[in-house]
Amino acid sequence: MQIPGLALEFSPLPAPVPLWHAQVSFEQWQAAATAVRDAGGRLLALWAGPIGQHGGTSAALEPACMCAAYVTLNGAFWLSLPLTQQGGRWVYPDLATVFPCAVRMQRAAADLSGVLALDAQDTRAWLNHGAWPQDHFPLQQDPEKLPLLAACELVNYPFVHVDGDGVHEIAVGPVHAGIIEPGHFRFSVVGEKVLRLEQRLGYTHKGTEHRMTQLAPLDAHRLAGRVSGDSTVAYAWAYCMALESATQAAVPERAAWLRALMLERERVANHLGDLGALGNDAAFSFGLAQFSRLREDWLRASGSVFGHRLMMDAIVPGGVRSDIDLAQRELLLQQCDGVEHEVRTLFTIYEAHAGLQDRFMTTGQVAPELAARLGLTGMAGRASSQSWDLRCDQPWVPYSALAVAKATRSNGDVAARVAVRFDEIFESLRLIRRLLVEMPIGDLLCPVVLPQQPARGAGWVEGWRGELFVALELGGAEQHHRILRCHLHDPSWQNWPVLEHAIMGNIVPDFPLINKSFNLSYSGQDL
Repeated sequence: MQIPGLALEFSPLPAPVPLWHAQVSFEQWQAAATAVRDAGGRLLALWAGPIGQHGGTSAALEPACMCAAYVTLNGAFWLSLPLTQQGGRWVYPDLATVFPCAVRMQRAAADLSGVLALDAQDTRAWLNHGAWPQDHFPLQQDPEKLPLLAACELVNYPFVHVDGDGVHEIAVGPVHAGIIEPGHFRFSVVGEKVLRLEQRLGYTHKGTEHRMTQLAPLDAHRLAGRVSGDSTVAYAWAYCMALESATQAAVPERAAWLRALMLERERVANHLGDLGALGNDAAFSFGLAQFSRLREDWLRASGSVFGHRLMMDAIVPGGVRSDIDLAQRELLLQQCDGVEHEVRTLFTIYEAHAGLQDRFMTTGQVAPELAARLGLTGMAGRASSQSWDLRCDQPWVPYSALAVAKATRSNGDVAARVAVRFDEIFESLRLIRRLLVEMPIGDLLCPVVLPQQPARGAGWVEGWRGELFVALELGGAEQHHRILRCHLHDPSWQNWPVLEHAIMGNIVPDFPLINKSFNLSYSGQDL
């Protein structure tokens, strides 16, 4: 593994996908980002590393390093930068000038770990709404000696103000109708035309990453699977992949095939739900009724076969919790046939419905050039010509044997995002059939032995929304095999800022439709 123009010593992370780690200097940190961008790569995740004692007379725990993960056609690599202090703060070079999607990740790291990006343009708090004092940093705390915190006042967030004749603001949220999670959307509009949208998220902060350090490594997959309920399979697999990477455990082939079966069923379930909701947001309630029925039947079958409608806790360290029998295999195969027939009929109806197409086409458009610059990823990225799909680009077992067809569009509007969903449903149904028919016989679990020395591992999985990344650092025997740091990254970090651009120039009533066409996770980026 090499980065053009930089002499770095990479160490491979044992994993089914290509992953490497290297330590960089202060000068190399930004140079590496620039080299990746110039080579057509992208930023995958950015976070502050584990806490440690930096020596001196103080026994205070401080962040040990800043970390970034990048993606190139050769795989992913994780860079660690040892932190230094300037003016009493732990600092590192700003990456937002190279990758704009780094802005919110840097702000979150400042709130949680007290690290500061030098010369950053936006240093507003992101996750701290006043729930803890500004000089308190949750991820610097010893998990076994948590302090008692006094109540703080809510922070008045400084939204960007837009001036001009006829400009006024519309505040939507953070509490919404229905059962969606809280998020504040501040629109600057003239009439009904949107000039600017600014988001304020972080209302559901749960302390997940700190809680991970309190759990045993062999148990933490259960919490990982609850980061975002619609991606429980993807998160559990990514965490288990990271743990298996750190412990060099070899997952049985049958277990890997069963994991992929569950991942593709999760993808289909979410696309079915979204296609119905998108029809409903365009006043086509028939679509909602039909796709909701299909999704419900799909979830019930998952519950019958895997013990949970969302397949929660079905993926465990070293493999999977349970097997499927011949009767269950036939049930899932028959369901694939029935669902495909109905979805193809609904696809024809959606395509021929003039009212739907009028609402979908050119609405919420993200041009490929803008998508590339802002780092749009996953399903939404593929609708704007960002042709990245981990199952195709870096296929691991069993995807290396399945030749996954990548679904892409170039229009970047709601219609393109709908088309990608239909394509991915049909492809996932094809994959599910092959997984069921060709699944090898073998064990379901392998032993996972925690290392005696400190170790790190990474997991990288293409969930239905996009790629999830998990960085895991384990303590050795002297540290009681504790999780020192577990960073769980959702593709929504990259995609939420792009939604602000997608709405510009559209009318306010189109926002629910545009928002649903992305369907980003609140919980997944609010750990």
